[in-house]
Amino acid sequence: MLKRVPKTTLKSLMKKKAHIRVGTAADAMVELNVLLFLHSLAEEARTKAFEEKSATIKAHHVKAVSKVLVRNSARGCLGLN
Repeated sequence: MLKRVPKTTLKSLMKKKAHIRVGTAADAMVELNVLLFLHSLAEEARTKAFEEKSATIKAHHVKAVSKVLVRNSARGCLGLN
């Protein structure tokens, strides 16, 4: 199981940009978004492994899928979809 990032560390990272307002539940939303991203990464890596007729998910499956997912998630954040 992944360890959680302490709330103080997360809030200090989010407050580095002084012109961005950080809401009260922003740290929870960031954590939920990370979990959602990891879930979709695992699902896509499982699909990639299945396509290659592999019983286990290996590092090259995750690497191949992560490039696409990061690009798509960045486009979604920018509203380019």
